[in-house]
Amino acid sequence: MVELEKEVLPLPPRYRFRDLLLGDWQADDRVQVEFYVNENTFKERLKLFFIKNQRSSLRVRLFNFSLKVLSCLLYMVRVLLDDPREGRGGCFSETMLLVYLSYKGNVWEQVLRVPFVLEMISTVPFVITVFVPSLRNLFIPVFLNCWLAKHALENMINDLHRAIQRTHSAMFNQVLILICTLVCLMFTCICGIQHLERAGNNLTLFDSLYFCVVTFSTVGFGDVTPRIWPSQLLVVIMICVALIVLPVQFEQLAFLWMERQKSGGNYSRYRAQTEKHVVLCVSCLKIDLLMDFLNEFYAHPRLQDYYVVILCPAEMDVQVRRVLQIPLWAQRVIYLQGSALKDQDLMRAKMDDAEACFILSNRFEVDRIAADHQTILRAWAVKDFAPNCPLYVQILKPESKFHVKFADHVVCEEEFKYAMLALNCVCPATSTLITLLIHSSRGQEGGASSVDQWQRTYSRCSANEVFHIRLEESKFFGEYQGKSFTFASFHAHKKYGVCLIGVRRLDTANILLNPGPCHIMAASDTCFYINISKEENSAFVRGHRESMGGPGRSPGGVPQTIYHGLTRLPVHSIIASMGTVAMDLPDSSGSSPDGAEGGRRHSIAPVLELVDRVSSPSLDLLSDQSEDEGGEENSSLGYPLNSPYIGSSPTLCHLLQEKVPFCCLCLDKACRHVPCEDARSYGFRNKLIIVSAEGAGNGLYNFLVPLRAYYRPKKELKPIVLLLESPPEAYFLEAICWFPMVFYTVGSIDNLDSLLRCGITFADTIVVVDKESSIIAEEDYMADAKTIVNVQTLFRLFPALSIITELTHPANMRFMQFKAKDHYSLALSRLEKKEREKGSNLVFMFRLPFAAGKVFSVSMLDTLLYQSFVKDYMISITRLLLGLDSTPGSGFLCAMKITEEDLWIRTYGRLYQKLCSSSGDIPIGIYRTESRTLSVSESQVSINVEEYEDTREPREPLLCRTGPAHRNSTSSEPPPPSSGADQPLLRRKSMQWARRLSRKGGRGQQRLTLFRRSERQELNALVRTRMKHLGLSPSGYNEKADQGNTLSYVLINPSPDSRLELNDVVYLIRPDPLSMVPSRRAAGGQGDSTHL
Repeated sequence: MVELEKEVLPLPPRYRFRDLLLGDWQADDRVQVEFYVNENTFKERLKLFFIKNQRSSLRVRLFNFSLKVLSCLLYMVRVLLDDPREGRGGCFSETMLLVYLSYKGNVWEQVLRVPFVLEMISTVPFVITVFVPSLRNLFIPVFLNCWLAKHALENMINDLHRAIQRTHSAMFNQVLILICTLVCLMFTCICGIQHLERAGNNLTLFDSLYFCVVTFSTVGFGDVTPRIWPSQLLVVIMICVALIVLPVQFEQLAFLWMERQKSGGNYSRYRAQTEKHVVLCVSCLKIDLLMDFLNEFYAHPRLQDYYVVILCPAEMDVQVRRVLQIPLWAQRVIYLQGSALKDQDLMRAKMDDAEACFILSNRFEVDRIAADHQTILRAWAVKDFAPNCPLYVQILKPESKFHVKFADHVVCEEEFKYAMLALNCVCPATSTLITLLIHSSRGQEGGASSVDQWQRTYSRCSANEVFHIRLEESKFFGEYQGKSFTFASFHAHKKYGVCLIGVRRLDTANILLNPGPCHIMAASDTCFYINISKEENSAFVRGHRESMGGPGRSPGGVPQTIYHGLTRLPVHSIIASMGTVAMDLPDSSGSSPDGAEGGRRHSIAPVLELVDRVSSPSLDLLSDQSEDEGGEENSSLGYPLNSPYIGSSPTLCHLLQEKVPFCCLCLDKACRHVPCEDARSYGFRNKLIIVSAEGAGNGLYNFLVPLRAYYRPKKELKPIVLLLESPPEAYFLEAICWFPMVFYTVGSIDNLDSLLRCGITFADTIVVVDKESSIIAEEDYMADAKTIVNVQTLFRLFPALSIITELTHPANMRFMQFKAKDHYSLALSRLEKKEREKGSNLVFMFRLPFAAGKVFSVSMLDTLLYQSFVKDYMISITRLLLGLDSTPGSGFLCAMKITEEDLWIRTYGRLYQKLCSSSGDIPIGIYRTESRTLSVSESQVSINVEEYEDTREPREPLLCRTGPAHRNSTSSEPPPPSSGADQPLLRRKSMQWARRLSRKGGRGQQRLTLFRRSERQELNALVRTRMKHLGLSPSGYNEKADQGNTLSYVLINPSPDSRLELNDVVYLIRPDPLSMVPSRRAAGGQGDSTHL
């Protein structure tokens, strides 16, 4: 037992119990390792103090700089006093110490350095005179210490930059070095000449200074000159040194100046703290993007004092540079070349002091997903550097949106684009309506210079925008506290001409568009309304009646209401100034009687202040199950089960109870479930909507959702056919297979067979989406070339088809449905040029395709993000109008058409009352189509034989058409050379030649028949031939020619006395049919319902 105890070794005290479990504790082989022992040496410690440590090195260099400057000053004092004693020559010990610390194996490299040589020249003689008194009268060139002071100053600036961790301007450093070089050259030459001339003229320091200035300035008066050869040699040496050193310094300065012009310099810290600025981060700055941003940003009066700092990695191009040199922008826009991913560049832009940061994606990038990735990284970098700076981010693809959901405002381009194109199919010209609402305008485009009435009305109504105000602070809506929403909306429009479209409660962040008559207005509600100007910039003038014999009396003796303003309209009398809009308030006593002209008098129910029971036709939207057709009998309401991307807003839609097999989604291919092979065999009740796109992207999902939303009546759902150039992926088919009547075909829009297979003869609308692959072109504006030509072909082949097109550049709208000899379009082109010269934000608004809502450019959505800086609610309201968001209790955008049965209403104000009192709908505008009238001269000049051929009867002789047309075209005034006035003569000669051929036999008769065929007949024959070749029935093909004498336009919030016309389409915000239940939240204690 004792031997066993001797064999057991004692346990070391430093080991714990876990050491017994982890290893052999008996073998104590652990060695402690110390790191960075090389820094413990004496030399490394000195390096740390004199070189590596920025702060200590800065102190040492500052002390050395002070000694050098002091020695130069003492030398000057000694010369002036002619004292043989000298000041200290320098800091010899510090120089030797730095040589020792900088030694890396090559002694000569350290010894031959210019600072070391100068230090030896100025210090060694001084040390010798200390120990040898007889040599104290020896001259020591202490003035050479100025070069050592310059060297110390350069090192000190570098240490200063490292110590405070801030990079100053390289231009400042170079200018400082140049100044120091000039001073050192002059000081060396002055002191050297003065000393050497002691043996000659005995010049003073001032005389030497005078001589150096005159010599280096190349003036050379010659009154003061060196007399001995050493001083003359010194002058020659200094001139040579100046000719070598100074050009190098100036070259570096010029190079830095050019680089600074390219990079843009810095935004000063003082300006950032005293002035307000925003930062615009882009990867590629185009002139159109820049002008859209500047015009929209500075359109608001309170942003006039803001600065715009542009941070772009690319060099400023010539057009942008030319624009930024205009005095209007030169003082307010600063261009910085840099990257948002670098903290130094963000510091240059003073991002942490910015009021906002706009990050825009490059929509012209070949890979749009890669462009989104760059935008995401920029947003992350800005958020990391300046977490309190508000972010306004533009994203291209919807699947990238959730990466930047932390941003204050996000606009996804494809989401808005497809939703807007979808609503254009059911609510015509929705894209024009939204574009005009999100653009700042004064309503002066086309103004008094317009000849046509529609242009003046259209221009005036385009100035309407969305504004907000608190109800208790409002004169528009303050008197309607405790009343229903529809009551407040109708009476505010009747009295002030403003259109109340939505509210927001104080305790919630959700905006409700037309919450319905059950919503009771509270004092704390924020009201959103459409008007030309916000209430704070409006003045009120009440109309009054004159005496019975005054100018207000009508010819029939009936007194009329006089409105003092620029127009007769009771509301829209606008004083075009920056500050105010004057409104004429009609006298409520002068209301016109309700009734129709002749026959039975119709009555319109009054709008109730409070509503206890709701009987709205919108509730019938959810109960039209009895009229379902074949493809809809199994549909019901629900939320889509599969979304193609993360971040899509859930919307209640019409969905099938069982998903459609993928094989049944292909329209032109039969399968074992559905034997149909074309649109006709399906027997659709409604016309088709065809969407032509390059591929099945996630954005197409936002095209389907608004058209299948729960508030769309099932009997009005139109079949949707996607014409894709490549087959869709399985994930996309999984997302669309639950929607009723959604199909796809594979083909191209430039192929007639593909168009016929997808059922274009049974469609009333086709949406042409711009191809991403064609966005990049050698010339930017050529990106739309293929789309424009394809649409023109569609327009010629199918003239009765409504074609809605998306373009990349708004300037290309003038080529849509292009007619070279249309004089009316040429007149509009001249009007557009005038508006561009005036600096208008909406130069393209009078183009007929845009006014009619037939064309849309995605770049128009950029202003939505810019407006959000002033109106943070604009993105939310736009998403609600487009159906991208579905908030419980919020209404939706729809349209109604004015028929002959509705003409008894007569005016827009009476229609407003009828809708508010019956269904609770709020009208916000009118889409009007009217005949296009030309002047007599234009109409006559535009007539030519080719147009007559397109519209003539097939069997009518040609000469019967061409003769009178030619006489009419020359009777009033001679036509221009381009009108083709000589063509009738050529036609007659060709007809004579054709008659001679016809006398020779049947072959000539066949040629005459082919000659007389019009272009319209050839196109019809081509389409019918291709349909017959494909085995399709031509019965659905509409051969009706284009009705080119009509024009359409949008009137936003027209005045109450605007006359309704036949076929007007009225835009409505209809209340949510799922929330039409009274919920009394009265304000001010009013609880009882009151009836008018």
